[in-house]
Amino acid sequence: MKVEYINPFFLATVDVFKTMLSLEPRRGNLRAVEELVPVSEANVVIGVTGALRGSLLYSFPKDMALEMVYIMAGMRMNELDVFVSSALGEVANIISGNALTYLSQNDLLCDIAPPQLIIGTNGSLSMSTEKAVVLPLHTDIGTLEISISLRATSNS
Repeated sequence: MKVEYINPFFLATVDVFKTMLSLEPRRGNLRAVEELVPVSEANVVIGVTGALRGSLLYSFPKDMALEMVYIMAGMRMNELDVFVSSALGEVANIISGNALTYLSQNDLLCDIAPPQLIIGTNGSLSMSTEKAVVLPLHTDIGTLEISISLRATSNS
């Protein structure tokens, strides 16, 4: 997977977190993984189609997810319920859409599928690449990890 696919997700996350949460994510060290595995309690999977094909896995620790909802909605939540899951799905959706806008500036036109939520750390997901790149983003309320598994389609 090309490194040019990673930076748009960092830039998009910084934009979204600054705007929606008044937080400034700091980039951690990238690492390669051989499978997409939820590493935190709250996970959002978004499929990508078009010039690039693959999957994005957003993994939020439970405490971070609950604090994000508090910042956005002003409501204290104790569980990863439907409301919290919906909010996380929307945040991941916005980040993904913004990242694809950055990618389109390099003529990589893509679409995203509706988010799917996975609560818990059991299981793994199939990937379209041999390895995924994990982009950790550290904030004052926790560390989000975005696992990026994208490959160029044959007609791009």
